[in-house]
Amino acid sequence: MNKEYFVHETAVIDADCQIGEATKIWHFSHIMSGSTIGNNCNIGQNVVISPEVIVGNYVKIQNNVSLYTGVTCDDYVFLGPSCVFTNVINPRSAVNRRGKYSKTHVGEGATIGANATIVCGNDIGRYAFIGAGSVITKAVKPYALMVGNPARQVGWMSEYGSRLEFDMNNKAICSESNEEYELIDETVFKI
Repeated sequence: MNKEYFVHETAVIDADCQIGEATKIWHFSHIMSGSTIGNNCNIGQNVVISPEVIVGNYVKIQNNVSLYTGVTCDDYVFLGPSCVFTNVINPRSAVNRRGKYSKTHVGEGATIGANATIVCGNDIGRYAFIGAGSVITKAVKPYALMVGNPARQVGWMSEYGSRLEFDMNNKAICSESNEEYELIDETVFKI
């Protein structure tokens, strides 16, 4: 295990997990065996990362988030406080469904807001933006802005995190970064 990362004295790091350089793991978090965390990540307080979870580089996980087996996060993902991931569609206390976990992939640069719920098996596209408290019940397109319960798409977001307003030619410019985007057949492309 690489020791060039920070772990608060109250955090628990099991054997046989991989943690990248310059990553910080804060109070009362638990990193379980078989999980992988990339470089330069910030793992907030009271976070649980279960076996076989893969977290990319530069990921920020805020307080009170549990990543269960079956979840993978690409680089630069932001997970807001108390957002929720599930790993079984039809849980019952009396029925053991280990080994039947559904997979959920969170694409590069995606943001999941505070208290949002991601129902397992629904992938989140690159740079998608899930509003606080939203409940994701279907796959999310790259750059999509999703809000509500169940979540519905209400627009598009830039890689910088600004809402995109497309003109009649299906072109948009990010108001903060001046990057250009194009909408073709309900798919956003950065130009």
